[in-house]
Amino acid sequence: MTDERPILFVNAHYYPDIAATAHHLTDLAEHMVAAGYAVEICTSRGKYVAGRMQEAEHEVRNNVRIRRVRSTSHGRGSIVGRLADYSSFHLQSLRATLGRRKYRGIVFLTTPPLLSFVGWIGRVLRGRRYAIWSMDLHPEAEVAAGMLRRASPLGRLLFWANGRGLGGADFVIALGPYMRERILASSARVSPERVHVVPVWVDGNEITPTPRAENPLVRELGLEGKFVVAYIGNAGLAHDFADLLGAMQALRDHPRIFFLFVGSGPQRARIEAFVAEHGIKNFLYRDYYPRERINSVYGLADVHVVTLGAPFVGIAIPTKCYVSMATARPVLFVGPERSETADAIRDAQGGAVVDPAIPDASARIASLLAKWSDEPEECAAIGARGRAHVLEHFSREASCSAIESIIARQWSA
Repeated sequence: MTDERPILFVNAHYYPDIAATAHHLTDLAEHMVAAGYAVEICTSRGKYVAGRMQEAEHEVRNNVRIRRVRSTSHGRGSIVGRLADYSSFHLQSLRATLGRRKYRGIVFLTTPPLLSFVGWIGRVLRGRRYAIWSMDLHPEAEVAAGMLRRASPLGRLLFWANGRGLGGADFVIALGPYMRERILASSARVSPERVHVVPVWVDGNEITPTPRAENPLVRELGLEGKFVVAYIGNAGLAHDFADLLGAMQALRDHPRIFFLFVGSGPQRARIEAFVAEHGIKNFLYRDYYPRERINSVYGLADVHVVTLGAPFVGIAIPTKCYVSMATARPVLFVGPERSETADAIRDAQGGAVVDPAIPDASARIASLLAKWSDEPEECAAIGARGRAHVLEHFSREASCSAIESIIARQWSA
């Protein structure tokens, strides 16, 4: 690279944290270094769930310079704790943005929300060049969840700050076309030519179709002989579980079907309470596993379930869909017919889409799962199509190279 100044990426999560944004930022940073760029990371010492990382405050890993700043680490257990974590990381990000260190450019992700406003402040006060890699949309997510009214004083303030952040960025990377539409609709300050679509990816070498018999977690969790329907990841406010829970109730006496949830999130207590209330015994909820075991965890499933609430189309994109398809298992998406996830599954012929807006969604889910449990050859064919599709269209190399090209064009001097 002729410009030896580093590119700074700012996000609350980085390796070895379990957050999806940590995985993707780690992949991109290491790709950029391999391509000849100097890369630095400004990240938090707090974990995605709760507690502090044990890694060093300053570290060089795979030639990426990592600085883990001091911020609170209450985790996702309470709104107050989360706001404290957000605020403290915003302040540390602002320090990094306004410091004397010269950067080729600064790329802000969206954890925590409104990091883009930190970029705008840096541009106004110090002339910093910045971009946004939008993993989700805030404060749109809070409005969709019913936590914020857009017309309220706080809502107007947050949307003003978000609009300034988007409008001042040299470029914005959206994860899909529906998200791009949302970004363009959110602020007149954002011009279409500055919003690029680059999907997140899956590493086909890290995620492989592991035979169940070779998976040590099968015995550890007592899943021998079961047809495992798995939901893996955050059970957040953006996810719609109502019809899946109805299907679980209908299939609670099925001799082979077993429902496995791995992860946590604000809806975990509701899911566990529903299961207890309705006497669903073919069910297990486990905490997150470290990234090193991700292939074994995803390999537990015979069918993967992905969900998304209708108000969140374009606001959040469940990246677990692509990881799930890479395991060569069918993916059942419970969510809107018009969404990035539904499009990917249909294009791949790698599973099924059940839109809760259509009547009797729970019954259709239950019927489909019962059918798949009796058709191993069909499931294998569906899974093979899904894996082939994500390796072709959602590969790590292709998406990282696309982002690298955008950065090279925008920050060539």
